[in-house]
Amino acid sequence: MVTADTHRDNAATLKKLIVVACVMFGFGFAMVPFYKKLCEIAGLNNIAKPAAVENTQVDASRFVTMEFDSNVRSGLPWSFRPVEKNVRFHPGELVHVEFEVRNESDRALTGQAIPSWGPQVAGRHFRKLECFCFTQQTLQPGETRRMPVVFVVETSLPDDVNYVTMSYTFFQVEGRAREAVSSTSSDVDGSARHNGREGQAG
Repeated sequence: MVTADTHRDNAATLKKLIVVACVMFGFGFAMVPFYKKLCEIAGLNNIAKPAAVENTQVDASRFVTMEFDSNVRSGLPWSFRPVEKNVRFHPGELVHVEFEVRNESDRALTGQAIPSWGPQVAGRHFRKLECFCFTQQTLQPGETRRMPVVFVVETSLPDDVNYVTMSYTFFQVEGRAREAVSSTSSDVDGSARHNGREGQAG
């Protein structure tokens, strides 16, 4: 038999679950700007603009192998992979690699890539000159895109670090895709109205 106390307990539990769900959603939504600000304060990695390369001298006496890892979070229905899984290069050498991303859904979506690396000390010597992580990426339904990354690992990298893992994780950016869809729809409607007027004039 369900009593009034049971109803109150169930209602209180439901309220707690709703609060927890809202907090988790808010945390996920705020993760990208929070990460950007943390990196800006720490000075470890600026994903908003290219880095300045202070020393372009190549250390031909040693090699570094870099492995690439790719991930998608927040339920973003994209496939994302490095075109090359790893590269081998000299410190100070300019390196070009590419990643491929595809929107597997039937709607336009926007994502932001967040980089990380291991070991962490490597990040202090990693300089990106070009990267898709500098800007948000909006993909139309079914669109596939090749995205370059150009970087230098400085010769100041510790001698005992010869293997580095570079990881990129895409998070969905809410709201931006809807803006892109609205803008595209407006352009199509405007073009249709323009063509209609030309037809009437003819």
